Order: sequence, then C-alpha cells, then structure tokens
Amino acid sequence: MEGTPNISIQALNEDSISVVNEANDPFPVIGKIIPSFCDGDWTHEEQLYETAHETSFPDDSLDWSAYISGEDKQVFLAFDETTCIGQIRVVKDWNRFAYIENIAVQKAYRQSGLGHLLMKAAETWAKEQSLLGLSLEAQNDNVIACRFYAKEGFELGGVDTLKQIGNPNIDMTLYWYKIF
Repeated sequence: MEGTPNISIQALNEDSISVVNEANDPFPVIGKIIPSFCDGDWTHEEQLYETAHETSFPDDSLDWSAYISGEDKQVFLAFDETTCIGQIRVVKDWNRFAYIENIAVQKAYRQSGLGHLLMKAAETWAKEQSLLGLSLEAQNDNVIACRFYAKEGFELGGVDTLKQIGNPNIDMTLYWYKIF
C-alpha cells in the first residue's frame, strides 16, 4: 500500500467535504471483547461468535468547515486517485490527547495498510500539536477494530459499562490510548 503511487492522504478541504463519508462501509461483528482489570492493568480476551453479522455506523453530518479552519481538529482523507477510500477524524482533547472521533476504511482497502497510514497522519498531527498521545473509544463488539488498535500500539486504559446503556446490543465502551 505504501508503495502504491495512487494513494494519498490529504487534509479535508472545501472540495472534499462531499466525499467525507464515502469510506463508511459496513463492518463485521465477529464477537466481543471481555476486559478484566487486575493489579492495575487492563487485559482482555475475545469471545468469538459462531456466526458473524455486519453492522454500520450512520454517516456523519457535522460542521465540516470547523475541521478545515480549526486549529484544534482535523480530518484526514485517504484517496486512491480521486476516490475517497478512508477517513480519520481527530480533535485536541482536554487531557492533551488527540481524540480519534472516527476512523473508517472502505471494505476493499481493509488489511492493506491504509488504516496504518491514517493513524500515522493522526499521530503526526498530534505530535505537531505537542499532545501526549492518541485516544479513542470502541464498543466491545468491534473486535476487529480493537485488534487493529492493539496492533497500532494502543493499550486498553478503561471501560465504561453505562455509556451505551441505550443500545441493547453493546455491553461496554472500551477506552484505548497510545502514549508517545
């Protein structure tokens, strides 16, 4: 992927607002993460389902101009020539971390290294802002995403069992951190 000349990572601009949600493809739910806390450390195991299913997040409808003109937030889009194939959205959080609001990669480009390139763009931005690291949250039924975060150097830093109480399909929210 990194050697593919047609792939580029670009900051969101007025011209790319219309394609910002194009990477929002459904993703497989293959199980759930079971976290545990012992002696000051979080660990987790996977409980895989016999049958996987797909789910998706709704498209984002935000004031995209705030991400273009703001110093405390940014959206990076991945393009294959002129097609938007990925997105990562970051904001400067109160705790001096860059909080990743969203990361999405089109189905056809998953497991290609594109997610890593998007994470690198977010990390570079966070370091330019003199932040301490990256943070994000994931639902415990998004095992594949959690595997990706761990591979990218994130560690589980906390769990919330009440945040998703209105969603009967989600047991808990997992908080992941990558400290620079």
